[in-house]
Amino acid sequence: MDIATTPRPLEGLPAWTREQFEAQLRDQGRSYHIHHPFNVRMNAGGCTPDELRCWVANRFYYQVCIPRKDAAILANMPDRAHRRLWVERILDHDGYGDFEGSASGGLEAWIRLGEAVGIARDDLLSLQGVVPAVRFACDAYVNFAAKAPWQEAVCSSLTEMFAPQIHKDRLASWPLHYPWIDADGLGYFRKRIPLAGRDVEHGLRVTLDHFTTRAAQHRALDILQFKLDILWTMLDAIEKACQ
Repeated sequence: MDIATTPRPLEGLPAWTREQFEAQLRDQGRSYHIHHPFNVRMNAGGCTPDELRCWVANRFYYQVCIPRKDAAILANMPDRAHRRLWVERILDHDGYGDFEGSASGGLEAWIRLGEAVGIARDDLLSLQGVVPAVRFACDAYVNFAAKAPWQEAVCSSLTEMFAPQIHKDRLASWPLHYPWIDADGLGYFRKRIPLAGRDVEHGLRVTLDHFTTRAAQHRALDILQFKLDILWTMLDAIEKACQ
């Protein structure tokens, strides 16, 4: 899948410095789905139990796709040093070691979130609650990661720059507004805050090293916007499914 680009008169423009380029990437957070009306309403306590279950069930498909996306990027990485760092993302989600406790992985943590909001494990794993538009958006992301140059696929992961705040918001607001949810079920959000910082460090370094002309830097911004649009579109579909 190619990325839609906005024509810009870039000829003759110097590349941004690394600091300027990073600032441009971080400014893309204005489009992060933390600002989506459904997310705002959810964190304000405005969702019903059924709406929360709908959100958890649909976002689970995104969680399922994350290690598939990361495996696709890993397969395209020629450099062992990068692969050694990137493989940690797959283990973060699928688990490692004895797969118990903190080693059980992010997918298992999300299943526990599902159970905490009232979705049986087998029902969540069946993906029967996933609406077509969410499935389409997630599959498009996996397809992009598999076919794009690996540096571009890494760039698309930089939405993690904005993720810690969305997790912190849920940890702060959900116990207040949804006390019926077992606090142990919120473990996924707690776990992702430090891991997101680690992942951003690597992804940002790859992006700043690879996109070194003004045209390439704008390409990176378009790629990051593509990923932001996927996350926003998912919430559009979830919001409609809850009506």
